Amino acid sequence: MLGGGTTLLAGCSPLSLINFWTPSATYRASTGIDYGRHVRNRLDVYRPAEQPGPAPVVVFFYGGNWDSGDRGDYLFVGEALASKGFVAVLPDYRLYPEVRFPRFLEDCAQAVRWTFEHIAAFGGDPQRVFLMGHSAGAYNAAMLALDQEYLRAAGVDPRRVRGLVGLAGPYDFLPIREPVSRLVFGYPDTPIATQPIHFASSTSPPALLATGKDDDVVDPGNGPRLAARLRENGAQARLIVYPDLGHRTILGALASPLRGLAPVLDDVAGFVNEVSAVRG
Repeated sequence: MLGGGTTLLAGCSPLSLINFWTPSATYRASTGIDYGRHVRNRLDVYRPAEQPGPAPVVVFFYGGNWDSGDRGDYLFVGEALASKGFVAVLPDYRLYPEVRFPRFLEDCAQAVRWTFEHIAAFGGDPQRVFLMGHSAGAYNAAMLALDQEYLRAAGVDPRRVRGLVGLAGPYDFLPIREPVSRLVFGYPDTPIATQPIHFASSTSPPALLATGKDDDVVDPGNGPRLAARLRENGAQARLIVYPDLGHRTILGALASPLRGLAPVLDDVAGFVNEVSAVRG
């Protein structure tokens, strides 16, 4: 016989199911914090339940093709990062059709500014802030980390970003084929300045770029191409291609019930800890 909780879950989305099975004892959450003047300029902070000192900080941007997404759906990501001893910041940002490129990047940059200014009050170390994202969110994180204009415009010194973590991100995707993305980026007059790979340089922060070999949404060649360009320009880039993961499962593997799929969380945590240990 099915229990009441199982019955209630029958009509839930996959993300709701993952969040339902995510443990709650590993983190403390502060939710609905304003970081800007728009309705979607809100963020949540997840910190370890037990935190002896200032912790590395990971700002995570979710995906959704720049036209969908809600920070509340990614509780499992906040828990995952907090379980490894990090303070996680999960912002919402404006989406299409309300905005197009580059307005959502401006929102993300404001969320990063908030992080540097306020994260110490939540046990985070503002000297060890990393940008991370999945899919369209990985694009957002990469653009902020590589094209320094957005953080500068928000009043942030881009050199303060310690590292970039991208999961299944589009970094080199011209010509654009997906219909909504064409609208978001003004195709066919899409400028090269929309592409993160264009900004790879010797001053780019260390990067961990991970993709699933079976990704059928974002070309899995995006990660290798950006990693190669970063290395060519003298920056540090680690590339991981998970042989049995796809576009969604590379993110799902962060969740407590699905961590057996692949060591995505351990790889992210290892990168953050390794880079954090190097004096900036």
